[in-house]
Amino acid sequence: MTNLNQFFIFLFLSVNLFAQEFNATVTVNAIKTGNENLPIFKNLENQLTGFINNTSWTGQELNSNQRINCNFVIIVSEYKGDSFKCDLQVSASRPVFDSSYETTIYNYNDRDFNFNYISFQNIVFNPSQFESNLASVLTFHLYMILGMDADSFTNTGGDKHFLKAQKILDFSQSSGYGGWDSSSSQQSRFAFIDQLLSPTFKTIRSSFYDYHRLGLDTMTKDPEQSKLQISKAVQSLLTVNNRRPNSFVMRVFFDIKGDEIADIFSDGPQVPIDDLLVALNQMAPTSSERWRRIKF
Repeated sequence: MTNLNQFFIFLFLSVNLFAQEFNATVTVNAIKTGNENLPIFKNLENQLTGFINNTSWTGQELNSNQRINCNFVIIVSEYKGDSFKCDLQVSASRPVFDSSYETTIYNYNDRDFNFNYISFQNIVFNPSQFESNLASVLTFHLYMILGMDADSFTNTGGDKHFLKAQKILDFSQSSGYGGWDSSSSQQSRFAFIDQLLSPTFKTIRSSFYDYHRLGLDTMTKDPEQSKLQISKAVQSLLTVNNRRPNSFVMRVFFDIKGDEIADIFSDGPQVPIDDLLVALNQMAPTSSERWRRIKF
């Protein structure tokens, strides 16, 4: 076999080995513990990075440029023995067509992230049963990211991923950890997936698709029409808000898109914004500072 043939075989195997779904950055911030330089925190950071990036979560073969950029920031508030009490901040983005801009598709602050971990222990996710809260919480958010990404390209295209996230929730409810059942706070993993899959909130998912595919992805071709489509998509959420005001899934939507909406309508071609501003202040009144940035 020639060296050139060997090279191409190696390249083929390498692409298939590493072309998974995520390009994740994991940061473990342990300043609150007063012992942030302990090796266990760096070990956790490195292991989770490998766990996320080197696992095939969908079984699909993807090119490296198709991987979803995401960030996991674990803020450790307490650490004793192998017990960790943390907050988890997760964000993810996807590229906008014909541009270098990346738009946020997921932004979630998980305040109920407690787990046990020993350096170099195997981090195992089992789709058929609960193995550990560390793996289950991270994997739940990974499938939520996959679902939101798919929804942004195809109307309600994320169903299969959201159902996997719901299955993780089902297996985790008897674990004793918080965030998994209906008795958890109204801002929990349970509340998020329960509302997202409810017919009551289906408009949110359709609006998410319209916002991205009919709006952002056409911005370089026709920015004025794109802005009108985004405005229409956002205002369509009023029907959901009128039925279920101040719902958690609506708050998550504006955590994801709020700053971007303010930026879009503060620049570029001018479009009517009066009805949009009324809708934004009605649906997300706590973001009034954001909406005041809209100048036109």
